Amino acid sequence: MADYDLVIRGGTVVTAADSVRCDVGIREGRVVALAERLGAGAEELDATGRLVLPGGIDSHCHLDQPSSMGATTADDFRSGSISAACGGTTTIIPFAAQHRGQSLRAVVEDYHRRAEGKAIIDYAFHLIISDPSEVVLKEELPALIRDGYTSFKIYTTYDSLKLDDAQILQVLALARREGALVMVHAENHDAIAWLAQRLLAAGQSAPKYHAVAHASAAEREATHRAITLAEVVDVPILIVHVSGREAVEQLRWAHARNLRIYAETCPQYLYLSADDLDRPGFEGAKYMCSPPPREPANQEAIWQALEGGVFDVVSSDHAPYRYDDPQGKQMHGKDAPFKKVANGIPGLAARLPLLFSGGVNGGRFDVNRFVALSATNAAKLYGLYPRKGTIAVGSDADIAIWDAEREVTLTLDLMHDAMDYTPYEGVRVRGWPITTLSRGEVVAHDFQPRGAPGRGRFLPCDQSAMARPRGA
Repeated sequence: MADYDLVIRGGTVVTAADSVRCDVGIREGRVVALAERLGAGAEELDATGRLVLPGGIDSHCHLDQPSSMGATTADDFRSGSISAACGGTTTIIPFAAQHRGQSLRAVVEDYHRRAEGKAIIDYAFHLIISDPSEVVLKEELPALIRDGYTSFKIYTTYDSLKLDDAQILQVLALARREGALVMVHAENHDAIAWLAQRLLAAGQSAPKYHAVAHASAAEREATHRAITLAEVVDVPILIVHVSGREAVEQLRWAHARNLRIYAETCPQYLYLSADDLDRPGFEGAKYMCSPPPREPANQEAIWQALEGGVFDVVSSDHAPYRYDDPQGKQMHGKDAPFKKVANGIPGLAARLPLLFSGGVNGGRFDVNRFVALSATNAAKLYGLYPRKGTIAVGSDADIAIWDAEREVTLTLDLMHDAMDYTPYEGVRVRGWPITTLSRGEVVAHDFQPRGAPGRGRFLPCDQSAMARPRGA
């Protein structure tokens, strides 16, 4: 009789803290043993010469999320979770997005209906707060936090989403009181609007002008303002999708003052640039996201910030709007001004190979740091650790077996999403997740999905130990 349901044999098990060659014993979906030589498994996987890593956690992605512009995201929980699994990710955290006037509780219930029966990997929800009314702040949000929705995103830009400073302070105060984590999209709305108006008045409407309107200075100012407001309330925050060196300077400023400011960046700021938005015709629309990719030299500044510990997580910010689609990038036609083009690019499957190739195989940081950036820190920040984000006795058997030397050219077919393009087409990476397991079950292997839709489970989140303010 087998001792385990599954044994992964002979690989090098890597966590954020250490690396050791050992077998992994799995029973009923959880890791139950780590040892040099384990007994028999009902099933066995040979990981000799491979890295055995915690499955990735993509803590910033947008799936089946209604857009205020009217555009439709291409990926739902089925296609999005398949794409994630094929790229070595075993947990996703998309957003239940409130539009103004909506009940936050009703938004969450609707998002559960959208997810039900579709995901092949486990998932949690962040909230998006665009209307912090008295009912939301005093009744709905505190109750939802206690129900396991312990993180929420706010915006300093977009007409339909932005909060003013007084509203931000109210949300931060609630987060401090209830033990939640606030994520901030930091760009100065009025500066962007002023620049966009002047550009459009001058006939400068092509996709490349999106990067001009969303100036680095606008991100810098809003980043500093978010840090300042968090300091006033004495509450940690996380700045999402940091794109530029000027915002990085503000993060370093905060860290030098021992402020608990966490930060995230994304592969688009490591591999894409403003030059991509200047491609012929309307092609630049494929690379439009907010904040946008910056000048080519900026990529090195973001890599250096990753090396230097400025960033805690790397997420995809997967926002999938198809290019050749009247419900996507071309909802206002191929000649649409940049203000009428849906913001967002895909990246669920590409995130980890891009980070591993450029970071680990690029000699910028070791594989333990990769695990921290791709899985462990997100689990800790968002209240999923140690169930997720590590390989330890008692943790869910969410595991990606990596061939660290496998060279792959990224193509749309490898993404396994519902998109009609990938912004990383033709990029050559070294290092690939050959097999992905979710709770001990193979959900992707050798570039192909295997998991059954609906097997993924919703994950209520605990309060974040990393984000608990001093004295709270």
